[in-house]
Amino acid sequence: MPFFTRDPLPAEVRDRIARLDISSTSLVEGLVSGLHRSPYHGFSVEFAQHREYTWGDELKHVDWKVFGRTDRYYVKQYEEETNLHANVLLDMSESMTYKGATAQLAKYEYACTIAAALAFLLIRQQDACGLHLFDDDLRGRVPASAHPFQLRDMAAEMAKVEVKRESRVGPIFHRLAEEIRRRGLVIIVSDLFFSPEDLLSGIQHLRHKRHEVIVFHVMDHEEIVFPFDDITLFRGMEHKGELLAEPRSLRKGYLEAFERFKAKVSRELSDSRCDYVLVDTSEPPAVCLSRYLVARRRRVGVR
Repeated sequence: MPFFTRDPLPAEVRDRIARLDISSTSLVEGLVSGLHRSPYHGFSVEFAQHREYTWGDELKHVDWKVFGRTDRYYVKQYEEETNLHANVLLDMSESMTYKGATAQLAKYEYACTIAAALAFLLIRQQDACGLHLFDDDLRGRVPASAHPFQLRDMAAEMAKVEVKRESRVGPIFHRLAEEIRRRGLVIIVSDLFFSPEDLLSGIQHLRHKRHEVIVFHVMDHEEIVFPFDDITLFRGMEHKGELLAEPRSLRKGYLEAFERFKAKVSRELSDSRCDYVLVDTSEPPAVCLSRYLVARRRRVGVR
């Protein structure tokens, strides 16, 4: 049976982010005029460089000030703005089914809302967005498109999966780095319950292929604060097994290990010029997304 059937993009989330956008911070390749700088030059938007006038160039692009200084004709070239190709890599492994006692959504449901909301923004601004579902292998795929029905197709793919396996990202991210030909934006949405070395190696491969990378680290609030007090039976989800323990004796070690992991991943992603966003599922998705997108807009300097 599918894990859930709810709409991954509720109206309250759509309304909260509707006036925001997501722009690339680096050069992207595309075909349609959009929000993002292209490596190809044309005659629009921001000045890039001069080149010598050639027969057929429009006189309106001649820089007459340069002509006055050099007595030679030069035209101004500008950087075009172009559409972005984005791909969402969505973790559908068993640990993503976790839902704490006070949580409104399981991690996978929350992650689907993040994926759908970002796809909504991208498609609305005429950018293409695709979806890749993974656990220990690639399990579902919707090729990148800016078609109006793309969000519907992505939602259908997210809803039909059966979440039941462990995650193993090393080979998957390396494979996708080779398969995604057009450089653009890669958005990873996961609880990161796998080796940080595998994660960072895969991301470095994506960066080597000149993709921009954003990582949304989705965690249930209980996984962040470890609030348990009474003797508790902990059951493994991806790594099977059970442990009956007194949580107070484990809390300090658990929280220290979590902070070390988070600090390592955050630091190395920052060094690779990737965005890292810790997501607490106790916070409404609309609040989490709008805060990140507003901060990103300020950083990128979108007009």
